[in-house]
Amino acid sequence: MNILLWIVLGAAAGWITDMIMGSTHGVLEDIILGIIGAFVGGFILNFFGQQGVTGFNFYSLIVAVVGAVALVFLGRLIHK
Repeated sequence: MNILLWIVLGAAAGWITDMIMGSTHGVLEDIILGIIGAFVGGFILNFFGQQGVTGFNFYSLIVAVVGAVALVFLGRLIHK
């Protein structure tokens, strides 16, 4: 059941990131982007002394979105 919650959180974070960054991905790419974004967001917030992902809650969704936005931003910088 835990993995299913992470997939839902990843899908939501990926979808929100698509809306913020103006990109279009498929559902599977949104899920992967959101899950990886959760790890990246946790790393970024830990670097600044804050908690990363704390479970299946709104704060963790925000952390995943921050990480996913950072990933998309970095990807666009490298691609150009």
